[in-house]
Amino acid sequence: MEGSLVYVMGPSGAGKDSVLGRARALLPLGAPVVFAHRYITRPADSGGENHVAVTREEFATRRAYGLFAYHWNAHGNDYGVGREIHDWRAAGMTVVVSGSRDHFVRTGGLDSQARPVLITAPAERLKQRLAGRGRETSIEAAERLQRADAYEVDDPRLVTIVNDGTIDEAAAAFVRLLSRREWSGAALRRA
Repeated sequence: MEGSLVYVMGPSGAGKDSVLGRARALLPLGAPVVFAHRYITRPADSGGENHVAVTREEFATRRAYGLFAYHWNAHGNDYGVGREIHDWRAAGMTVVVSGSRDHFVRTGGLDSQARPVLITAPAERLKQRLAGRGRETSIEAAERLQRADAYEVDDPRLVTIVNDGTIDEAAAAFVRLLSRREWSGAALRRA
């Protein structure tokens, strides 16, 4: 039986990387869940998620040879997820991917087995987090905040996790979500 694709998305500053990182630590040993890394055209030491840093040329070569299952451009960077996720799903693993809301919408929801998750936070919290992480200039942070409301995901499968408490609370909600057999639109808060 093919494994699920859990496609996580949300605005900059929502804490997606932190929630996913903590969720990995909370999963029971041996859980059939794999978190896919992303190939990004930004330096490895730029902060944020643990990603594979590639040059624009390397990224273009990988794309030309069909090595990405998904790829998109956002915030002046190219992002890609490797084709190996298809093998992981074929082996029955649940695959967690951190993606783009725009990419999800443009692809029509990826496939019928995709499980979309929106991790978000109130606007003021997004602003605080962007300012605190120091990865963007104030102009870039303002542009990211404008993008926060620019992409609405209208999909009946969408589950929303509001990350307005502690990272542990949001991560625990995500782990509970991974263990659910049924998947339907819902909003999860701290519980």
